Amino acid sequence: MNPDGEGVGASGEPRVTPLYDAHRELGAKIIDFGGWLMPVQYPTGIIDEHHATRTAVGVFDVCHMGEVHFRGERAIEAVQRLVTGDIARLATGRALYTVACLPEGGIVDDLIVYKLASDHLMIVVNASNIAKDLAWFRQNVGAWCDIWNASDETGLIAFQGPRAEAALQTVTPTPLGNLKSYEILDAASIGGVPVSIARTGYTAEDGFEVFCQSSDARRLWDTLVAAAVAVGGKPAGLGARDTLRLEGRLSLYGNDLTEETTPFEAGLGWVVKLDAGDFIGKAALLRQREAGVLRKLAGFVMLGRGIARHGYAILDAPSGARVGEVTSGAPGPTVGKNLGMGYLPIRLADAGTRLTIDCRGKPVEAEVVKGPFYKRPH
Repeated sequence: MNPDGEGVGASGEPRVTPLYDAHRELGAKIIDFGGWLMPVQYPTGIIDEHHATRTAVGVFDVCHMGEVHFRGERAIEAVQRLVTGDIARLATGRALYTVACLPEGGIVDDLIVYKLASDHLMIVVNASNIAKDLAWFRQNVGAWCDIWNASDETGLIAFQGPRAEAALQTVTPTPLGNLKSYEILDAASIGGVPVSIARTGYTAEDGFEVFCQSSDARRLWDTLVAAAVAVGGKPAGLGARDTLRLEGRLSLYGNDLTEETTPFEAGLGWVVKLDAGDFIGKAALLRQREAGVLRKLAGFVMLGRGIARHGYAILDAPSGARVGEVTSGAPGPTVGKNLGMGYLPIRLADAGTRLTIDCRGKPVEAEVVKGPFYKRPH
């Protein structure tokens, strides 16, 4: 186990997941993603992988994500101190999407907390934040309970799409039909591999995230890929993961969420439970809620020909004044529009507001829209 959870190896070279060889064998295009060599796409391309996930199943290597365990009598109290969600009300076997904040209210990371037992919680953290988060956790509650970084010894594979349940059920004896969204089965098996199965994901589709020992990850991957292919699915890389999450308007840490943005500004007020415990940042967030935010993360669609890319300037359409910048942007293959997000002054953040995106010197008109760009059919 790497106790510090660094994203780069001791030699300074990018790290690889236990599935690196599998990606090479499948012909993936590999890129350095935050200190990890990861597949951005496979030979059929991002759009094909995107559509396969929307119509059948996409299988994603997310072994680079971090897993931090909290154990002991004060584990619930410790996690409550760190996050804005109401951990005391979280039932065993349930998960919660939440954020950890600085005292000033900025977002340290967005997280999923899994309650595995009354004295055992696991937090899944973003890959680029493993070392930072671990240090933050230990600095603030390290004396309250045991904090164990299991990132290196844990494999994690996402199995996402409308046919995910049917396909996964063919390779596990564990009944999946009663597993609700944001629940986890901590003792299951897939193809003979011991796993934990959570009904969570980052694609705006139904699906699962499957945890295993890293030594079992390749065997699990091969089983899951075969199950996906049998129903018309396939492996999918970081490119499709990005377009899928953007269509669902799911934020990306480092782009849409940072230590300089608060959950209220980011449209994540629903994860802030101000009647929960005395979590870090609570006082600042109380003040911001009372005063109101001055800016807001807004979604927009491009009306003209052009793709909004991260860092492009957002201009006030009438005056041409710079009012923000694109935090995330890409084509939306399912919705058939080019999409983007960025922080805007409150006066410009309402649906229907016209903007101009500076696409490398070319002004392209855009319009603010409300809610996610894509909602899966129920």
